[in-house]
Amino acid sequence: MGELGSCENRAGRALKINRSPARPVRLAATTYAGYKNMANKYVTDEARKQIGKAGEPRTVEVERGAIRRFAEAIGDPNPIFNSDREARQGRFGGMIAPPTFCRSLAAAIPDVKLEMGESFRGLDGGSDWEYFEPIRAGDRITVQTKIADLRESAGKLGPMVFITTETSYTNQFGQVCAIQRATAIRY
Repeated sequence: MGELGSCENRAGRALKINRSPARPVRLAATTYAGYKNMANKYVTDEARKQIGKAGEPRTVEVERGAIRRFAEAIGDPNPIFNSDREARQGRFGGMIAPPTFCRSLAAAIPDVKLEMGESFRGLDGGSDWEYFEPIRAGDRITVQTKIADLRESAGKLGPMVFITTETSYTNQFGQVCAIQRATAIRY
C-alpha cells in the first residue's frame, strides 16, 4: 500500500488519502472474455441501419402567452420573456422565448428497434444544445428528431446501448433556431 496522508473534512475529522502511484487494473479473464462475447449483442449491422431515421416533423405556432407562462413556470422574471413593451427596447426588438422553451415543443422521436426484450431499463444520458436564432411569438417552429448514433458498451449489469438523437427546431423562414443532441441509455 502506498503512503498515507491526512487532511480534515468540514467537521474537523481526519480523512485518510491514499497517495500511492496509480496501478493498472487487471480484469479477470472471465470478465474480459464475457465482454468480448457481449460486444455488439444488440447494436448489430441491422440496428445501425436505423441511424439517420427521422421522426415525423411537427410544426407548432408559438404564442405570446405560452412564452409568458413558460417563463413564469421556470421563475425567470426577465422582461425579454415577459413584457413585449420592455422587450422592444432590447437588442431583439421584442419578446423572445427562453432558450429552454424548446423543451416544451414536443418532437416525434423515432422508434429504435433493438432486440432487448420488453424488460430493459432506461436512463437519460443528458443533452447538449446549440442556439442560433431566437424564437419569437408568432413563429411557426418545425421540430424534427433523427437518430444520430447507436453504440454499445459493457456495464456492470450487462450490455448498455447509447442512443443519440438530434432534434432541430426550425422557424418558418427555414432558419435553424436550435439543435438538441440527447443521449438515452438502455440496459
